[in-house]
Amino acid sequence: MKVAVLSFAHERAETYARLLRDMPGVALVTADPGAAPGDPARGPAVAARLGVPYADSWDEVFAARPDAVVVTSEVAARRDLVERAARAGAQVLCEHPPAGDEADAQAVVDVCKQAGVRLTLASPACCGDAFAAVRRGIAEQAVGRLVAVHGAYHSRPPLRAGADGGALSANAPFLLDLVDAVLDGEPAVQVYAQANGVLGGQPGAESAVLVSVRYAGGRVAGIDCGWSPAGVRPESGPTLSLVGDRASLEFDARPKLLGGFDAAAAGERREPAGPDPYAAVLDDFLSTAAGRGPGRGPDGAAGVRTMRVIQAARTSLRTGQPVDIG
Repeated sequence: MKVAVLSFAHERAETYARLLRDMPGVALVTADPGAAPGDPARGPAVAARLGVPYADSWDEVFAARPDAVVVTSEVAARRDLVERAARAGAQVLCEHPPAGDEADAQAVVDVCKQAGVRLTLASPACCGDAFAAVRRGIAEQAVGRLVAVHGAYHSRPPLRAGADGGALSANAPFLLDLVDAVLDGEPAVQVYAQANGVLGGQPGAESAVLVSVRYAGGRVAGIDCGWSPAGVRPESGPTLSLVGDRASLEFDARPKLLGGFDAAAAGERREPAGPDPYAAVLDDFLSTAAGRGPGRGPDGAAGVRTMRVIQAARTSLRTGQPVDIG
């Protein structure tokens, strides 16, 4: 299978390239024509360090007719790359968000649908067997009627911050993807958010965010996300607490294998258990691309729903009021 990694702009692009390089049956090519010449963190320099083939232009990549692409470019370039990939017949895996605004994201979804390819959003917690079991349990009413969901995700600040640099755009999508999957795509109708930037170190960047989302069926999701400074609190999550009228269910995408105090780092230590989450993303994506299953990761329509909630939350932060979603 021919697979292309499009750009090293995103901090996880190298991870994808390294994993794909080592997968049997995968012919990998990378490209990053938007990188500055000589940039050691981008373009040919990264490809050489990883020992993977490199193409000098997008035209060269698409002329080779890849079967699948991983879009890890700057957000502003994603719509064009996803649409080009779809028109070339390639299945698409893209980081959140798939475009700069909702209208562009919907346009991307429409192009992929017309081309008959699946747009998948990279959301690791959705791709594992543990979450598949959670979804089955909720569908079989293991907790009775689902009433509310609480999600939490605290991570290290990204090495390469996005346009807003905040935890809302960086972490909340992964929790909202989980909620969207559990609720089978039920649309959100109202969003309220509060945030602060105490730990962010960047003007206007949220380091702690609380989002309350009310869905069309009356259920409510509470989202807690933010940064975990090194040595203060270890990275944790995504986690979900699913509350029903008969029981509750707990899900942890990165359960603790080992914990304690790390004297060398003078802080708490937490070693997660389970398989590599991004290997799971790629395994699921490539299996879908090969026609071996429908895919566990969120599709483009789910990505638009998540984007709509994020945009409403940002409006709520600005106005201090709940925001209704039409």
